[in-house]
Formats: sequence, structure tokens, C-alpha cells
Amino acid sequence: MKPTLLILAAGMGSRYGGLKQIDGIGPNEEPIIEYSIYDAIKSGFGKIVFVIRREFDEAFRSRFDKFSERIAIEYVYQAVNLNIPGITTVERIKPWGTSHAVLVAKDVIKEPFAVINADDYYGASSFKLIADFLINECSSSLMSMVGYTLHNTLSEHGTVNRGVCQVDAKNNLVEVIERTKIAEKDGVVNYNIGANEPLGTVDRNASVSMNYWGFHPSIFDKLEKGLHNFIRANTNNPTAEYYIPNIVTDMIVSGQMAVRVIPTNDNWFGVTYKEDKPMAVAAINKCIADGVYPKNLWR
Repeated sequence: MKPTLLILAAGMGSRYGGLKQIDGIGPNEEPIIEYSIYDAIKSGFGKIVFVIRREFDEAFRSRFDKFSERIAIEYVYQAVNLNIPGITTVERIKPWGTSHAVLVAKDVIKEPFAVINADDYYGASSFKLIADFLINECSSSLMSMVGYTLHNTLSEHGTVNRGVCQVDAKNNLVEVIERTKIAEKDGVVNYNIGANEPLGTVDRNASVSMNYWGFHPSIFDKLEKGLHNFIRANTNNPTAEYYIPNIVTDMIVSGQMAVRVIPTNDNWFGVTYKEDKPMAVAAINKCIADGVYPKNLWR
């Protein structure tokens, strides 16, 4: 059975100033998502599922329905406020986080699947790596995460936050340590730059999580239970979010699964602010010049 690619695209893009998920980056106005779809098709994925806000439906369908001739396309919707029997919460302005976003695809995904962010570029070879894992190794007790080399994810325009991975002898994830305000200078990577905390260093070749996961569909039941427990504990907190690392950590600690960290040498980049767009355009143009992608992606 071919794996599915789940694309998290429900963000509002408030810091970007628009619907960044479909903003043109490539030479023919292709958004980053189209490069992910292209890489997924080449790597053997059989379906794309978009997690979007319902109000994005028309914009997404007008842009991506055309790919249904190449790969199955489905859409699911992440609501802001949830109606869960027995739980009453305060009114929210944002959904309940990335774990909630994955959970809304429960009814349309029955096969192993990868999870990515819509506005991040993950690299062509990483799709092949995770597709091979999902097809050949993924199970209810062994899931995965693509691990990027820290220096391949840093920005030239300021500090970033990264989850630095600790792994065991089998390259299974032990812990993700959050480091903030990271930047590299003269070959040295520091964190807490400009913060009111002691400056620290981290190996520039450390493996970091960029929210690229490979899951077995059995995780949906765990996600649902975990999200409901999280909501019960945060009924009066309008900004609390249940992130994918929350459920992954809980399942690792409880011994319910191992998470294989799959190393990749691909560069990663994301588009959070409008100022990030020129960098993304230049990176895609370099990939085209290097022969990774054709200039006309779909011809």
C-alpha cells in the first residue's frame, strides 16, 4: 500500500501577511507545497491530504485539484473550537495545535503516512527516505522522524529555534531538547543569543526536528485520547496547543513506540515572514540550476 502525505496548511499566515501556503515561490509562481507534491509523487506516495481551515477551501481546491490526475487529493478541516461531549472550553482564536491538525485526518488515512508543514521545504531526497521507511518498516510500535543537520536549517537573517534530538545506539529518538535564539558565527553555533540566559553552544552537526514525521495510522487513537486529556486540563486557556512532540514524547516514555530518526543531508528552509521569500526563491532557483527540479515543474 502506498503511503500518504499529510500536509498541515491551516495556519492563517498572520506574520507573513497573507495565505503563505499558496504564495508563488518558483519561476512559474509555484508555491512550496507544489515542490513537496512533486517530490512525493516521485518517491511513491499515493495520496495527498491537506489539513486546512474551511474558509480556505475554495482557494486550495482552485490551486491543487488539478493534481488529482497525478495523485489522489483530499481535504480535511481543522476547526478552531471543538465540540467534545462533557468538555466546555473558553472561546478560542486558534486551533489546538499540530497534534489536533493531524487528528482531523483520522477518517481519511488508513495507511502509514508522513506529516509536513505546508510552508516548509524539506528536500527531494528526504521524501524518498521516509517513503521507504513507511513502506518497509513502519508499524504500530516503530514510527519515524526525519532528522536534519542543524547547520542546514539555520538562517542568515537572524536567530532560530530548534528541537535538538538525542538518539540512542539504534538511532531511535530519546529526547528533543528545545534550544532558542540559535545562530552560527565563524563555524560556532550558539543558543540563547541576546536572551537573559547563559549563552550555550550546540554541535552544528546535531540532528534537529523540523516537524517531518512518519506515522502508523494506529497513532490516531492515541492522538484523540491525548488531545481530549490535554483539553480537559486546559479548558480555561485560550492559547494552549497540543503539539506533535507532546504525543510522541508521551508514547516513547510509556514504551508504546520507538521513533527512528532518519538522517538527511537535505537543506531545509521555511517561509514565516514576508522577508523570507527572497531566500526561498533563491533556494528554489539553485535547486533548478543543480538539476533537482525542471524549470517548468509539471511539464
